[in-house]
Amino acid sequence: MKKLITLVLSMCLLGAFSTSTVSAELEQIGTFDFPTSASGEAQRHFTLGVGYLHSFGWKQARTEFRKAQEIDPDFALAYWGESLTYNHPLIPVLQDPDSPQETLNRLGSTSEERLSKAPTNREKGFVRAAEAFAFTEGSLGDKRLAWMYAMLDLYEDFPQDREVAAFTAVAMLSGATVSRDNRVLNNFLTESGTEISMQAGAMAMDLFRENPNHPGAAHYIIHSFDHPTYAPLALSAAEKYASIAPAVSHARHMPTHIFIQHGMWDRVAEWNDSAFLAGWDLWEPGDAAGDQNHSSDWGQYGDLQRGNFDRSEMWIERASDVLQNNPGDGRSTGTLKTMKARHIIETENWETYELSDALNADELLALGLSAANLGELELAQAVADRLSTLASNSPNNTTLNLISMEINALTMFKKGQENAAIDMLMNAVSIAENQSPPRGAASPLKPVHELAGDILLAMGSHSEAAELYETSLGRMANRPRALLGAARSYAGLSDEYNARQKFQAFYSLWKDSDIAAVAEAENYLGL
Repeated sequence: MKKLITLVLSMCLLGAFSTSTVSAELEQIGTFDFPTSASGEAQRHFTLGVGYLHSFGWKQARTEFRKAQEIDPDFALAYWGESLTYNHPLIPVLQDPDSPQETLNRLGSTSEERLSKAPTNREKGFVRAAEAFAFTEGSLGDKRLAWMYAMLDLYEDFPQDREVAAFTAVAMLSGATVSRDNRVLNNFLTESGTEISMQAGAMAMDLFRENPNHPGAAHYIIHSFDHPTYAPLALSAAEKYASIAPAVSHARHMPTHIFIQHGMWDRVAEWNDSAFLAGWDLWEPGDAAGDQNHSSDWGQYGDLQRGNFDRSEMWIERASDVLQNNPGDGRSTGTLKTMKARHIIETENWETYELSDALNADELLALGLSAANLGELELAQAVADRLSTLASNSPNNTTLNLISMEINALTMFKKGQENAAIDMLMNAVSIAENQSPPRGAASPLKPVHELAGDILLAMGSHSEAAELYETSLGRMANRPRALLGAARSYAGLSDEYNARQKFQAFYSLWKDSDIAAVAEAENYLGL
């Protein structure tokens, strides 16, 4: 017999669970209804799994789905749910191609056998969608498109089912990522010309209006509108999601995708701190460290933008601990390298180190900026040459090519080749403007518009510099280095109104920082 499980109801007669334990867990993952043909403890474990799954709590979700399978070995949707926990739907890597197949094959060795254990057309549709991803031959993009189309078919059959809608939305977001692989698919556009990610966002917003405590609704709205232009549409969902599913590290981190687009640095820092601690507490040897890497990277960025340089160093220590727990992990290594480079660049506490083949692009950027600003032009040129070689070998790596142009241009400028430096930087600016603005921390770590503004400001071209800083702020709101550059540019133009606005905005962020620019702002503002 079907049972609707509403997660905020008090539950009784839970067998191996105590009522208080289950209620506490349910309060940590949001509120939603997902009726199935199962009942009792199997349904309850399944519901917990779905809650974790909506917030990308893969390990937690997998544990609950397996508990449901142990109780009811023929519960088809428990295998459906587990199969979705092995590959992140929104990152461009097929992390685990085998486990989804193995999971579904435990339910049945053929599609016919698997579907025979799904007693309703709705449940069969979910299983077919999982099979579409798991068993489609080809690239990750092919698998994602197969999943998306299978979910769209299910949604067409059950347009009023809210969980069908939720998982259709995330499947659409997953399918939309295929376009990032230079595959231009006409079917990514609806008849009205709306991008499919916007359509997924609209579907999630309908869910959110009905149920503001639905974890998937809030989560998928954020992913859909994670862009400076659209971020205001997701602010309400981000503010709500920050407290919907505190049991999941990713759910604590995810609102900061929108907070960062609004330059809400306190929230970016605080919620990533919360996310890091949640992931740190859950981690066990053998687990991936993605939650810790992602939240530490973003948390450091938030603290740097609010001028808290001591906490930036604390984040670096945390990242070192994560790497120590995950020796040899490429992502943990790269995150730590990026964070150390970012600290140098954002604080402008320039320092040089040995140029070697082991340095990544972010480290080369920090070294090149340091060498040029410290007047070590021979080293700066060597870094520029190294970056040029790397960029020529990776012509499709836009960020690497922009970093190369930045260091080459700055080195030219420091050598007195001003016109050549500006020409190269303006070319870099054009390339950057043909790309979507960063969806998170600045990329490159020194935004191209900011560096171009810095050089033009140093040349006394205040109007051109101000325009570049304003463009940079339009792409990455409330960055203090851009605010400071704009303030100086307007002051050079004797535009007191705009200069005071920008100095005040900068001062409100960095007033507690021990750098000369704070005294400069205080002097201009008469504080």
